[in-house]
Amino acid sequence: MILLVLLHKGKGGGLSDMFGGGASSTGGGSAVAERNLDRITVIVGLAWFACIVVLGLLLKSN
Repeated sequence: MILLVLLHKGKGGGLSDMFGGGASSTGGGSAVAERNLDRITVIVGLAWFACIVVLGLLLKSN
């Protein structure tokens, strides 16, 4: 999950610009890749949350 969040492009003015993350802009293909990365991150985040809830309920019932 942390890796997926770190793969995202910086939106400007943050730490990613300090280290050169916002210096270059690639072509139109990066918009599709960023959108797919957004979707994958949301899906993994929801699955992570679901696992935490299920494990919490399982441990509570024991």
